[in-house]
Amino acid sequence: MAQRQLVRPFLTTFRCMSGGEYGSGSGKGGGSGGSIRDAGGAFGKMEAAREEEYFHKLKQAQLKELRGQIAREIEHHESQQKNHADVIARHKKRIDELASEEANLKK
Repeated sequence: MAQRQLVRPFLTTFRCMSGGEYGSGSGKGGGSGGSIRDAGGAFGKMEAAREEEYFHKLKQAQLKELRGQIAREIEHHESQQKNHADVIARHKKRIDELASEEANLKK
């Protein structure tokens, strides 16, 4: 069976804990969250909160970077549009000049 790769513009995470709330101890997922998270209690909850904060800040930074990249692309395409409009105007002017030269030759 061929494997398909998914390409995502920014990191998405999915965390699942079976204990009911974050930091309440290790879950049934087959792995542990480390010794502090395994112990549960206040330190486990604090560590879970820090992890959630880290991923929240990471996602915010990625969204900000993506927004900036899209804004730069918009600026680039707007400048290209202006350059193309200038070239079109120059070509139309040249066509008009050639038409007037052709009219002068027919006289």
